[in-house]
Amino acid sequence: GRPSLRHAIKVKLRKAKLHSVCEEAKCPNISECFGAGTATFLILGDRCTRGCRFCGVTKGKEPATPDANEPRRLAETVRELELKHAVITSVTRDDLPDGGAEAFAECVKEIRKLSPQTSIELLVPDFAGDRQSAEKVLAMVPDVFNHNIETVPRLYPEVRPGADLQRSLGLLEIASQRDRILVKSGLMVGLGEKDLEVYQVLEMLADSGCQVVTIGQYLQPTSRSLKVKRMVSEGSFEGYRRVGKKLGLRVVAGDLVRSSWHAQEVFSGGE
Repeated sequence: GRPSLRHAIKVKLRKAKLHSVCEEAKCPNISECFGAGTATFLILGDRCTRGCRFCGVTKGKEPATPDANEPRRLAETVRELELKHAVITSVTRDDLPDGGAEAFAECVKEIRKLSPQTSIELLVPDFAGDRQSAEKVLAMVPDVFNHNIETVPRLYPEVRPGADLQRSLGLLEIASQRDRILVKSGLMVGLGEKDLEVYQVLEMLADSGCQVVTIGQYLQPTSRSLKVKRMVSEGSFEGYRRVGKKLGLRVVAGDLVRSSWHAQEVFSGGE
């Protein structure tokens, strides 16, 4: 049953020297996703060069040197696990000239070679706003291009220091100009934002060509992370879905929703 599949996935990840964001970011849905045959891989090491205060991933000034064989090992693992949908994300690598774009592109190439029936979702950092890096990734035509804006503009200095909302929206806009790519973003609520601010962000996302938005309750992953300011009610989540629908967005919202949660169903049009 589920626990054994979860264990099998963990064992395979260890053997292939791969990290999953499911584990690194202490996600509450790990058993469910591993049990359903989806996993979110974390490439380019497990140390992030940014200091976002909502995230459970290890921070470090000296991230690992990119491993040229990682995309191949990842693709072999996707094939072995017979994943229907693979989500690939990375720590933010401001130390690399292309922000890690090449590694994302290679992962898509290798998975398509070994497991052509697996749909591929990339959850990318902002590549420090470099258009060429974004184009390098988009040229591989992933099924889903996902970049999270995480929170409302007012809370950026506190929640996402080093990030820039306009830069993130610009990245989504570049992706939306490509055919055959579903453009997706996500944010957390419970950090002190007002519902009205969330509605305004949904409008910005719709304007930038985004199609799917995930909205979930922020939970504090470590004692050093930001505190939870409110537990968001189902009424608020319902409001986000309603406003999103009016704007032509598909909004998947709820307390346990995470960017990659039910990614396979979201991609194939269900929920």
